[in-house]
Amino acid sequence: MQLDYIKCGNCLELIKDIPDNSIDLIVTDPPYEKKGNGYYHGGGAFGTNTRDYHSELDNKQLLNGVDNRILDELMRVMKKCNIYIWCNKQQLKKYNNYFESKGANTELLTWHKTNPVPTCNNKYLSDTEYLLFFRENGVKIYGSYETKRKYYVTQTNKRDKKLYKHPTIKPLDIIENLIINSSIKGGAVLDPFMGSGTTAVACVNTDRHYIGFEISQEYCDIAKKRINSIGKGQQTLF
Repeated sequence: MQLDYIKCGNCLELIKDIPDNSIDLIVTDPPYEKKGNGYYHGGGAFGTNTRDYHSELDNKQLLNGVDNRILDELMRVMKKCNIYIWCNKQQLKKYNNYFESKGANTELLTWHKTNPVPTCNNKYLSDTEYLLFFRENGVKIYGSYETKRKYYVTQTNKRDKKLYKHPTIKPLDIIENLIINSSIKGGAVLDPFMGSGTTAVACVNTDRHYIGFEISQEYCDIAKKRINSIGKGQQTLF
C-alpha cells in the first residue's frame, strides 16, 4: 500500500484505492453542516469545491454534512475502529448512533477558545468545538499524562489561519497528541478531509505515515508545501 501522500479529489472515490483493514488511525475534520448553498465547517464557510463535492452525492445519504457512504468506507479501511472526528453539536447524536451501532465506544473531547468570534445574538458564543473519539474493544490508548487531556483551552490559532489560508485549521499540538495517543510509530494515519495538511504534518513530526485526501486543489498545494518544508515530501506524486 502506498503511504505518505496527499491526493486531490473526491474522498469517496479516492478511498476505494485503500485496501481493507489497512489503516491504523483516522483523524479528520469533515464539513459540518449545510446552510443555504454552502457547507460550513467549524464556523467557517466553504466555497465552490466543497459544494461541488456534495452536489455529487445523494442528499438522503448526508449525515448533516457528511455522507454515510464515506463512514462505511472509513470503517472498511480501518484495522479496527479507531477514529477522531471533529463535529458540531448537531452531529453528536448521529455520529454516536452510527459508530456505536458498529460496536465502538465513545469519548468526547473539546477545544475551548478564549477569543471566539463575538457574535452571540440570542445564542451562546461559538467558543467550543467538539471532537468525538470512537474505538472498538482492543484498541489501545498510548501517550502520557501530558498528552491524554480531554479538553484544551487556547486562543484561536489565527497565525496558522493566516499562514495556510484555511478558515478552520486545528492546532497542530492537539492533532499531534491524538496521533501519539492512538497509534504507534510507523503506523498509517488517514485524513480524508485533509484541508491544509495539519494531520500530515503531525504524522511527520511523530514518525507516523500519512495518507490525505482533499478536494480543493488550493489546499492540496498548501499541504504539500507544508510537508516539503519539513523535509519529508510525498513518496508518490499524483
